[in-house]
Amino acid sequence: MSCGTCGARLDVANAVSAWGWRAAPRLQEMTEFRVGNITCQIAGQVVPVAEFTLADGEVIFFEQHILLWKERTVSLTGRNLRAAGQRTIAGMPHAVIEARGPGRIAVTRDASGEAVVLPLHPGVQTDVRGHAFLAASQNVAYDFARLDKLASMFHGGPGMYLDRFVAGDTQGLLLLHGYGDVFQRRLGVGEKILVEPGGFLYKDSPVAICPVPVQAGAGFRNANWAELTGPGRVGIQSMYVHRHTI
Repeated sequence: MSCGTCGARLDVANAVSAWGWRAAPRLQEMTEFRVGNITCQIAGQVVPVAEFTLADGEVIFFEQHILLWKERTVSLTGRNLRAAGQRTIAGMPHAVIEARGPGRIAVTRDASGEAVVLPLHPGVQTDVRGHAFLAASQNVAYDFARLDKLASMFHGGPGMYLDRFVAGDTQGLLLLHGYGDVFQRRLGVGEKILVEPGGFLYKDSPVAICPVPVQAGAGFRNANWAELTGPGRVGIQSMYVHRHTI
């Protein structure tokens, strides 16, 4: 009763609001799906946990602070990242870990929300707000870009990062964590939408993002919003946890 690739239920109608927002498929307790020789099962509804079963030699990668548990047969190694030392989370250096099977391993963002499964077709790039991805398969290339022009919009500090994922020659697996509920909308060519910066979660690479000052009027503090311009998908989250460091 669920998709074997992304875990979405097959007996539920595709719910789209009158304004074009589609609810991300909320995965049921213990939903299981596969990509190649990797099996993933989502446990928990409030604070979701992604549990992976890795065949011998299969690899996933994730940020080091989200590891929950693993079997002893799963080996862990650090991944070399370009300019990783310039990036931090909660004051700690940004580090990405590769887990190699055989065995089982689980990761979690340790926060309420949804686990979002994005199967990536070969050559497709997806941009994700920094520190929102749960895990990805080895055949997904990973990089990140610093967007200094969005500094005041997102953090009021030196800037923010977008994590960038591109599938290789075969379909890849990307899991995200969204705070609260997650919604998706597909923008047409040149179609624009303003999103509260904390609500931005992910977008297709053709979608442009830039800050736009919004004057709220007398008695309200002016703020910047994220202007997203199509074509492509955009994803938003309904709850935002502010991080004082990037």
